[in-house]
Amino acid sequence: MTPNGPRLLLLLATAVMAVRLAMLIQDWSRKQKLRRVFLSKSDDYDALLGRYNPYYKSLSKGGKDRFLARLLHFIEVKKFDYIDISPDESMPLLISATAIQLTFGLENYLLDHLGTIHILKDKYRYGLYSTPFEGHVSDEGIYLSWSHFVKEFTDYSDGQNVGLHEMAHALTYVNFTVQEGRDKVFHDYFHEFSTVARPIFERMQGGEITLLDAYAATNYQEFWAVCVETFFERSSTFRRQLPELYFSLCTLLNQDPLTPDKILQAPWNFPQPPAAKASI
Repeated sequence: MTPNGPRLLLLLATAVMAVRLAMLIQDWSRKQKLRRVFLSKSDDYDALLGRYNPYYKSLSKGGKDRFLARLLHFIEVKKFDYIDISPDESMPLLISATAIQLTFGLENYLLDHLGTIHILKDKYRYGLYSTPFEGHVSDEGIYLSWSHFVKEFTDYSDGQNVGLHEMAHALTYVNFTVQEGRDKVFHDYFHEFSTVARPIFERMQGGEITLLDAYAATNYQEFWAVCVETFFERSSTFRRQLPELYFSLCTLLNQDPLTPDKILQAPWNFPQPPAAKASI
């Protein structure tokens, strides 16, 4: 080692410690900020979510606190882009709540990489498609029609919910397309879900009619998103008519909407799934 070696090592160690300290301070500051927002806004947010989101309304007090804490963190790290529509505080709150609902049983819930949520007034044109879109997910973020988002939450029993639908696409996008924000348990268990789901999807493509909306037969990505909509909005009927598919979703998402606590087990207590290459 050169005479300056120990000094360089000391400087390097000091720099690493300084970076770690800065990260700890930043994390502490973020948590304090979220706590202040939580204390100041929790009653208003609770009332709004209780009015529009039946899933949130059914949670216990402890579950609602956990939901709100995750929700505030999600909103903090996302940018909301309003296109041809005036911003309203309820928009990021209610849209973000669909992401928290979907990922409530998962450890990683921020849908990293998809940093922007684009909120549009109504249906819109995208690319070369002739049919207007209610929502889509791309590398540029998550896109949603606000008018359809609100309309479909007013009927929480028809199995159609564009918010949950697009968040389902977002979840598989971050896990299988970019893997930034990947949840290991979800990623690894998706293969087990597909073992049950793909035969049903293939039969639907062959003309079989099921509880799931016919749009599920479009392609496997849409089948997955329609399953999510039905899982939350028509849980009892789903469990009764397609029990194996329902319970495979419960395992994949680590939650059962029909149980009071929703979450089945702490994410860190998951058994390791069989080794397999997961894909969507």
